[in-house]
Amino acid sequence: MISVKNLRKSFHGTEVLKGISAEIQRGDVVCIIGPSGSGKSTFLRCLNRLETPDSGEILLDGVDLMDRHTDLDRQRRKMGMVFQQFNLFPHMTILKNLTVSPMMLKKIPQKEAEAKAIQLLERVGLADRAGDYPAQLSGGQKQRVAIVRALCMEPEVMLFDEPTSALDPEMVGEVLEVMKELAHEGMTMVVVTHEMGFAREVGSRVVFMDQGKILEQNTPEALFSNPQHPRLQDFLSKVL
Repeated sequence: MISVKNLRKSFHGTEVLKGISAEIQRGDVVCIIGPSGSGKSTFLRCLNRLETPDSGEILLDGVDLMDRHTDLDRQRRKMGMVFQQFNLFPHMTILKNLTVSPMMLKKIPQKEAEAKAIQLLERVGLADRAGDYPAQLSGGQKQRVAIVRALCMEPEVMLFDEPTSALDPEMVGEVLEVMKELAHEGMTMVVVTHEMGFAREVGSRVVFMDQGKILEQNTPEALFSNPQHPRLQDFLSKVL
């Protein structure tokens, strides 16, 4: 579904991605782990071209996202993105936050967009908060709304950039539970995460990055139980 070849990206002369290559199949749940500053979030943001790589190739269903003739906005609609910070519009109700993009970008009628949003809010246990504003919600509730907002665009793949890192510990579980349900339903997901338990339980593949490179990737069982690269062994000894 997504093919990445020799992706490179520098900021202010510092190379952050050093020739990343990866294949993501439809239905995969790829969890990207590694220390802070290893290039994980930059790689994720390059996938939907929120960051522009310096060189390399990104294909989404065969469409070259690096080609200047490609309609990026059209391709981005296939990708839902969930950030560390929730990025909800504070002046809009939850329902309005969820329906503004489907109505504007996909021209979905208001009633249809609202019905879809309420249906998705019910799935995450927040249907009764549709008329509230973001400031009235807890961090965990805001992040669940942010996931629903992405789902309202009916994406083919979901990108998660450390979705629980800004949450209080007791709120992490409620967000991970929604993500687990999506994975079990077959949603293609790429997740940058520090939650090793989630990566181990839900991931179909775990990718370890350090210093702008993929050093090891494998099934969760193999990667966590029998890490090969010395840097991964050192990393896991500190986080597990």
